[in-house]
Amino acid sequence: MTTPAPEQVLLSVEGALGRITLNRPKAINSLTLDMVRSITTALRQWSSEDQVQAVLIEGAGDRGLCAGGDIRALYDAAKAQDDVLPKAFWGEEYRLNTMLAHYPKPVVGLMDGVCMGGGVGISAHGSHRVVTERTKIGMPEVGIGFVPDVGGTFLLSRAPGELGTHLALTGAPVGGADAVALDLADHYLPSDRIDDLIKALTAGDADAALARFAEAPPESPVAAQREWIDAAYAADDVAEILARLRARPEEGAAKAADAIETKSPTSLKLTLRALRSRPESLEVALDQEFRIALRCLTAGDFVEGVRATLVDKDRDPKWSPNRLDDVSEDQLQRFFASLGADELGLSG
Repeated sequence: MTTPAPEQVLLSVEGALGRITLNRPKAINSLTLDMVRSITTALRQWSSEDQVQAVLIEGAGDRGLCAGGDIRALYDAAKAQDDVLPKAFWGEEYRLNTMLAHYPKPVVGLMDGVCMGGGVGISAHGSHRVVTERTKIGMPEVGIGFVPDVGGTFLLSRAPGELGTHLALTGAPVGGADAVALDLADHYLPSDRIDDLIKALTAGDADAALARFAEAPPESPVAAQREWIDAAYAADDVAEILARLRARPEEGAAKAADAIETKSPTSLKLTLRALRSRPESLEVALDQEFRIALRCLTAGDFVEGVRATLVDKDRDPKWSPNRLDDVSEDQLQRFFASLGADELGLSG
């Protein structure tokens, strides 16, 4: 007898709390299209149910909330030159991001453990964003020939100083205290109080529950380095940023430059341009990210980046072009051009 596959999203109502648990722990709860649809359906239903006064989004297992989208499925679609799944996945995922940003009830995103890419999208746009000492949050997309999406360019372009630019171009994860400093999170909670918080949330008052259990975060290691980060990343050109980093005496600046130089030159330039456009709203950012994302399937380094990172795992991507100087302005502009009838259209 075949054992049925476990549900990828567990949904329950406990007291006044609607509880959404991502349930792919072996994949660190990476999002599939079915998961996006399940979450969207639950949120729509609960928005008009009087019993549900707050919503919790959490991840099953002990590794994290969510490691991002199901990149392997998108890679397979790109290899097959099939854009049906990518259009559906990114379109519905980005609409979910917008729904969370405007949800009429408190949404508590529990960013315990790994929270990358799509995991940021389902947590960092909610009203109550919670991190712990185990949090590892980041937007590592430039390392797979992609760009920060799910509203990442909106969030990172608004981080204090140039902290968001640093995070976007290095792709490095940061801790819970850093997430609060970057305005990617609001509340810092010791992980051993998670169960206490969830129990308190069943009463429906998210503010009261967090006031009871959250603590002041420790000092942010990233924010403590703002002097050199702001000075180096203020440039509007990736090559100039690298030159400034190399000229700094701090060890962290050299490590940042080393990290950036391993990333896709096309993705680096796309990411910096998207950040510098400073989208005026989340919806404008998502519309722009949708254009770039679809073009990355055919015109960028996405397929090669995923191959090297997740498929063959040789960690030796062959970027094309492989030098910043060889990525032209005309090439970049094509990623931002209108999709015509395929536009996402969130910003009207």
